[in-house]
Amino acid sequence: MEIFIMLSTILIGILLLFIYHQMTYWSNKGVPHIKIIPIIGNRFVTLIFGGPSMPEFSKQIYNQFPDAKYIGLMMFNSPVILLKDLELIKDVCVKNFDFCPDHQSFIDERMDPILGKNVFSLRGERWREIRSALSPSFTTSKMKFLFQLILKVSDDFINYFDNHSDITNMIDVKDAFTRYTNDVIATSAFGISVDSMQNRENEFYLRGKDATNLTGTRRILKFMAGIIFPRLMRLAGQTYLSKDTNKFFVDLIHKTVKMRDEKGIVRPDMIHLLMQARDSAGFEMTIDDIVAQAFIFFLAGFDTSSTLMSFVCHQLAYHPDVQSRLRQEIDSLTSDNENNESFSYDIITKMKYMDMVINETLRLYPPVVILDRVCVKSFDLPSPTPNTNGITVSPGSKIWIAAYAMHRDPKYFSNPDEFIPDRFNDENKDNILPYSFVPFGIGPRKCIGERFGMMETKLLLARILQKFIIKPTEKSTKDIIIDRSSLNLVPKGGIWLQFAKRN
Repeated sequence: MEIFIMLSTILIGILLLFIYHQMTYWSNKGVPHIKIIPIIGNRFVTLIFGGPSMPEFSKQIYNQFPDAKYIGLMMFNSPVILLKDLELIKDVCVKNFDFCPDHQSFIDERMDPILGKNVFSLRGERWREIRSALSPSFTTSKMKFLFQLILKVSDDFINYFDNHSDITNMIDVKDAFTRYTNDVIATSAFGISVDSMQNRENEFYLRGKDATNLTGTRRILKFMAGIIFPRLMRLAGQTYLSKDTNKFFVDLIHKTVKMRDEKGIVRPDMIHLLMQARDSAGFEMTIDDIVAQAFIFFLAGFDTSSTLMSFVCHQLAYHPDVQSRLRQEIDSLTSDNENNESFSYDIITKMKYMDMVINETLRLYPPVVILDRVCVKSFDLPSPTPNTNGITVSPGSKIWIAAYAMHRDPKYFSNPDEFIPDRFNDENKDNILPYSFVPFGIGPRKCIGERFGMMETKLLLARILQKFIIKPTEKSTKDIIIDRSSLNLVPKGGIWLQFAKRN
């Protein structure tokens, strides 16, 4: 009995110290901070149990202290600094990048090589090595190399709707565009041809949906637990991917690389570029490294590009003047409106109004709601408000930049909830403050596949507008509500549109 009382007393003491640390951490430093709930920290738990969507939650915390350069958050017992001042964002993510060079990740490469070894998750010198080896794969010449593969996929997509006019009155565009990006990644990154519009239950598509699914209480709980309790998740042997999905992609790439090495097969795709990087890198690049880079290319492109295209089409459906102007640009740059022979990489890059439309959509719906960094070397931050002191950021501290909230801050963008592509025309884009528009990240950790994602997006949008007029349907809603049960930007109820053939 005495032992039980002693153990209970120790546990209560530990719990009280834990709560004391939580409740006093930011107030002791004099940093404006969001109200903390004992044990829970800030209200991240509401994301799991029916609270606001992740974008709305980020806006709520961002707007609490409008004049502060940064604010303090507490994720369970882990302090987080939310940067709001653009100069500080520049200092941390660019100027003094070496102090906070890494992303937060609970994936250990020894436990899960396919996710732990990719360029997003890697840290320190290994990240620098892999990033430098991959960078040549995304030059203009390599994009032209991949463009012809993507053109064939866009051809299949357009022909499907051209030949199935009975379904064009009511299209779930997110589903359709996910099938397109699936096929793009399958051919350009994995070296296989898949027609997901015709073969709707193919394994590559189903595995992709499983890998990118962040919807539902179980998935969100697992994801949040990985961020809050990374060591516990590693000890428990928890992985992000299901075992079957992990095995599918590992086996696929292993077989492809082995066959190409043995038979000297050359195909103009990402596997070939990664094999070239392996052979020319001044360091060891294993088959697991190739698997990891090919997969993160898939993971990043499968959902984000299809979501972007869905949001663009939604805006075009409800802004017919913008759609008409964009179609005029496409028609003026393509001499043959009957097939894809007039499309080339150079023509796609000349579509300036297309860039404006996409950028304005990215402002409203950035692919990542919150950007993150992890401190590895101590550095000082100035005072967050005029009447407070500066702080020293310790190694292990987490840094957040609320991209979604910042993009909708009226301080940076007038009428921030309105769709106005001309914000990004030649006359106005120079007025956009640096680091206030960060859809693909910031600094050396900026998304390496940005150019590829823009290429596949612009190509398909151009081909759709060349053939069809995008219109709302009776299932369409002008105002998009983001699904609360997902950490991604998933529209509640989907986005349903009509593709009406042009006369």
